[in-house]
Amino acid sequence: MTSLLTRPDSARTDAARPRPLVLVATLGGVLAALGPLVVLLAVGVIGWFVTDAGVHGAPRDGMRMGALAWLAGHGSGLTVLGARITIVPLGITAISVWSMWRLGHRVGDAVSGHGPDADRISDGERDFTVPIAIATFFAGYAVVAVVVATLAAGSTADPSVPRVLAWTIAMTALVAAPAIAVGSGRAAIWTALMPATVRAGAAVAGAVLSTFLIVSALVFLVAFAVSFDDAATVTAQLHPSPGEAVLYALVNAAFGPNAALFAGSYLLGPGFAVGGATVVSPSAVVLGPLPLVPLVAALPAVGTPAGWIGGLMVLPPLTAAVAAFRSLRRRPLTWDRVALAGCGGGLVAGVGFALLASLSGGAAGPGRMRFVGPFTRDVLVHGVPACGIGALLGAGVVALLVWRAARAWGDADRSED
Repeated sequence: MTSLLTRPDSARTDAARPRPLVLVATLGGVLAALGPLVVLLAVGVIGWFVTDAGVHGAPRDGMRMGALAWLAGHGSGLTVLGARITIVPLGITAISVWSMWRLGHRVGDAVSGHGPDADRISDGERDFTVPIAIATFFAGYAVVAVVVATLAAGSTADPSVPRVLAWTIAMTALVAAPAIAVGSGRAAIWTALMPATVRAGAAVAGAVLSTFLIVSALVFLVAFAVSFDDAATVTAQLHPSPGEAVLYALVNAAFGPNAALFAGSYLLGPGFAVGGATVVSPSAVVLGPLPLVPLVAALPAVGTPAGWIGGLMVLPPLTAAVAAFRSLRRRPLTWDRVALAGCGGGLVAGVGFALLASLSGGAAGPGRMRFVGPFTRDVLVHGVPACGIGALLGAGVVALLVWRAARAWGDADRSED
């Protein structure tokens, strides 16, 4: 970023020539994919050895399972005993997103010296540095994904290459592209041209969404901690060895973000399903036979929940109000722009949570387990007004303070006159 903003012509020597943009971005995409992949391959080999001390199969079988887990985190889906599994372990997705952001930011910093400087960009000169870096970053990442899917494919797995590429495109657009733009310094230039209200609204949306995700995760962790004995009983029924128990815990942890999004959908009111003809919501809990998975221990008891459970539905708007207040209280905006930024940011956050909730479900097995996940449309209908109204209330407090301060300044000026 520094090289973009302050790069004198005298410094452009052959010795300080920037590294090739295409090579750096492509290598960044490859490394972003390989980082989590190598870790999962190692975990797969360790898991293969732990399960039967290497008596059956070969290390490549464990590596294949690690590769399939990496692909599943990119939406590939799997075929297990003839049943299609499409639910995505968002824990693996989150690790891949983190890797993509870190490498994307480094790529952006490495290519910041390419293209026109800040003054020339401000004068309207076209700059294709970031688009080229994004395209080549995606190419490097996609090549790794296709190669891994091809090598891991088989009659017992059958990962979907088109789904992997679709997820890679989405992750590149939503994660790598902003990271490259921020690292290269272009994002600072572009956002400076945006209206202050839009920037404030974006900050509110990010604050509301991230805070609500944290609250949802805490609610799930509390529910799981309360039912930890039941979870231990479920695990004990499988009679695992200590090593297998640790491996099984890691597998369940990969679906922790899914459970947090389920909890957020529960707090909003619509809830979620754990199999066909089931519902888990603050107003009713209807369940059928459940798989031996420790995470299901966090589910509430079947029947009509206690009256105080409905009070949990105040958490989404309250969370939005607090997040909006903290995000807007130090921004130099007029009271009407504060209210607009708060309301708009809250609405966007509600839509963003509904999109994330739509990614958290899918088919988890044959038969009735083909339907697991939040009721996305209802989550959208409830989430948008909950976050929007909550953020508007928080912004309203800030707007009131701004209006009173402006009125006090006006009274002071008139008294001096």
